[in-house]
Amino acid sequence: MSSDPEDRAPGGSATPAPTVSRARQRPSLRARVERIFDHCPDTRSFFLRITEGALPRFLPGMFISVAIPLAGETRIRPYTIASSPEDGEPFEVCFNRVPNGPGAAWLFERITGDQLNFTGPFGTFTLDPAPTNKTIFVAEGTAIAPIRPMIRRAIVGTLARSMTLLYAADGAEHLLYSAEFERLAATHSEFSYEPMIMSGDDSTALYSRLLDEVRRRWVDADADRSRHFYLCGVGKGVIALRDLLRGAGYERRAIHYEQW
Repeated sequence: MSSDPEDRAPGGSATPAPTVSRARQRPSLRARVERIFDHCPDTRSFFLRITEGALPRFLPGMFISVAIPLAGETRIRPYTIASSPEDGEPFEVCFNRVPNGPGAAWLFERITGDQLNFTGPFGTFTLDPAPTNKTIFVAEGTAIAPIRPMIRRAIVGTLARSMTLLYAADGAEHLLYSAEFERLAATHSEFSYEPMIMSGDDSTALYSRLLDEVRRRWVDADADRSRHFYLCGVGKGVIALRDLLRGAGYERRAIHYEQW
């Protein structure tokens, strides 16, 4: 995943992917690919272990910036840490194969034992401490990566208020970690997991459905504007969701979002 259109990954509305020159200003780390897990043919997770030292402290939602050597250049691509800070190492990053994306293609060529150079963790799209308001998480496809550790962090704390995950994808195989979310919903009555499948490749239609669902349930249904939202996804659909909620009277500080 990249914030570059050809290699999707989390950069964020407020935190663009570091350039090579910016990345060199921070200590570089190296991690070994300890394990590889294929969620489906076009989506993969690496489980990484630092070769010297340890991964710096991070908050749920942060990402690392990986140096990807390509012909004649090194590209920096951000990848969200999909595991929780409490998990320790190896830590997980999740990414998908993108047509004509050389960075993603390079990653898919890596095998167990290969090493990656990176800087970080970085990011402002984070959750800490656990929320005390009713909280709605909205994600699409691989954009679940920062949301997953946020939900874990919130559930570890006292669930004083309800939480809902509205998770959309273009097929069941792209609903990542679905079994985990189902288990959490079954064991924590305050947490609700609501998957939404939109078949086909039209992301505009998917976000249109998400927009309609959010409007129906959390704009038109009542006058409660105390909820907090965490939104993550690809393209302008995330901004449309943000603007809908702000226009409906939710406070700006209650709408946390990251656009990839």
